[in-house]
Amino acid sequence: MKTTGIAFFAAGALLLAASAFPQGEKVGEGQVIVTILPKNANDPAPTVSAQDMVIKVNGKDSKVTGFEALKSGKDPIELVLLIDSSARSSLGRQLDEIAQFVKTLPPNVMATIGYMQNGNTALTGPLTTDREATLKGLHIPGGLPGSNGSPYFCISDLAKRWPSQSRAARREVLMVTDGVDEYNRRFDPDDNYVQEAIKDAVRAHLLLYSIYWSDQGRADRTAYANNTGQNLMMEVTDATGGKSFWIGTGNPVSFQPYLEELTRRFKNQYELSFTVPSNGKPQVDTFKLKFKAPGADVAAPQQVFVAGPTVAQD
Repeated sequence: MKTTGIAFFAAGALLLAASAFPQGEKVGEGQVIVTILPKNANDPAPTVSAQDMVIKVNGKDSKVTGFEALKSGKDPIELVLLIDSSARSSLGRQLDEIAQFVKTLPPNVMATIGYMQNGNTALTGPLTTDREATLKGLHIPGGLPGSNGSPYFCISDLAKRWPSQSRAARREVLMVTDGVDEYNRRFDPDDNYVQEAIKDAVRAHLLLYSIYWSDQGRADRTAYANNTGQNLMMEVTDATGGKSFWIGTGNPVSFQPYLEELTRRFKNQYELSFTVPSNGKPQVDTFKLKFKAPGADVAAPQQVFVAGPTVAQD
């Protein structure tokens, strides 16, 4: 991506990244998308500096090799709006808001709409900047209760079959779902389906967001199922650097505040590149970012894909 605006590369970091580790040591490389917002919406954007960042990957000290603002309006975004096919038909009241959101997307965003069906993601068309073409796929979900099966299966399916091969675009996903897994209704943070969805999303460099909307069916009306679904979905979105939007166990009256925040997040994202000692193979690792700048609200992924390895040279 082209560096723009206040973006910069940490002084000398790109040239010194390899020599930051002992000669001959295997070094992995990775990139993450970080969202940095002022803590108060009306405040100016915080001053951003790579020197304010300390990162650890898999518990190991890592080196920032690049830090680039994605705020020019030219940096490409690929957006999938993914709707649970089992969602209650009252979702129809929110379709106008979704349509207006799509119509007002900036030119650098390619979008499409998909539906969660039987553990798969059914896209209604290709990624495109033609807003009318995208909106042809928007309709009230017509699935039966439980027809989705598992939103986590759908995340994995979308990650493995992302409808683009672009390496430059940010991959963003907004899901409308209650997060309830028909195959495992109990709350288990280590649920295999959830953990696989996280790993698949991280490998595919997806940023996941969700808006809570309850599904059809008696089981989806219980407080236990609602809480379980919301907490598991939040685990997934947090892991990728996204966010879950919800107001408790009730459906929101309007999606508009969430869609506005999502737009704001798109405009305040940065690409952070790093190197880290490697164990010799590409893998998904934990990622921790400490950011010292005052007045900033930072959303960073909790897991990251580390490619490699290369061998450090003097």
